[in-house]
Amino acid sequence: MTGAVLLALLPVVLLTALGLLLRRRGFLAESFWPQAERLGYFVLLPSLFFHSLATARVEAVPVGALALTLILSTVIVAALVIALRPVLRVDGPAFTSVFQGSVRFNNYVGVTLAAGLFGQTGIALAAICNAAIVPTVNILCVLVFARHGAARLTPRGIIRQLATNPLIVSSLAGMAVRLLGWGLPVGLEPALRTLGAASLPIGLLCVGAALDFSGARAWIGPVVSASAMKFLAMPAATVLVAMGLGLHGPALTTALLFQVLPTASSAYILARQLGGDAPLMAGITAVQTVLAMVAMPLVLIGLTACGVVPAL
Repeated sequence: MTGAVLLALLPVVLLTALGLLLRRRGFLAESFWPQAERLGYFVLLPSLFFHSLATARVEAVPVGALALTLILSTVIVAALVIALRPVLRVDGPAFTSVFQGSVRFNNYVGVTLAAGLFGQTGIALAAICNAAIVPTVNILCVLVFARHGAARLTPRGIIRQLATNPLIVSSLAGMAVRLLGWGLPVGLEPALRTLGAASLPIGLLCVGAALDFSGARAWIGPVVSASAMKFLAMPAATVLVAMGLGLHGPALTTALLFQVLPTASSAYILARQLGGDAPLMAGITAVQTVLAMVAMPLVLIGLTACGVVPAL
């Protein structure tokens, strides 16, 4: 297990470090990175999700148990964060960043790890994970922003945010194509596959370029709180729900991988757009990206030793 996880993590670490180096050295114009993030968020990653779900061979995959495990564990942790809101002693915008840091995850890292560990089966499992968690997390985050963010959203604004989210739309569209048995046109399928493949290296470069540790030093308490929820509460909730639903094997391993992923850099963009605390969000993202490199192997190794997760 240790070797397999570390080997799968290696390209994540290298590409993230390369993105950080390119940004620090000014190798590319500063204007490149926001545009690359926009390309990944609105075109490349949706292409990956749509193609993966539209073409996934999920006959032998416990789709229902996997999706329900992820949704229920995410909702449990979200409810726990909201219940602890009074003891966090932060203002509304800062709380939205803590909330995002507790439940939001980095799609690029998750898909890369799942593919590295389980090949094509891992990609199919990752696609199901994204289809389950992306809508759940985005709905929860938008609702929290509507209540606690500086820019309060109207009900119409909430619906618009959800209905136009490219990750939700592409996931639902891919699922619809697969369930209806339509298949993808001969010319379109390889184009979507190529766009989706490009999302992983570009996304990881952007993750590295977006790392900003300055916010972490100023907000130690919220950063620690969000990271504890992400790396302790979330995997614990996932294991408990999975045991109740009988989820096991590679599906359980993939579910745990996705639930201990660091927060995505898109959380910073959402914080800026919807009235959150963007500097704090940047700090949480940076710290969790580093912590995840240690937390993910430790969680899986520990659960393997306990017999919860099968050895690879």
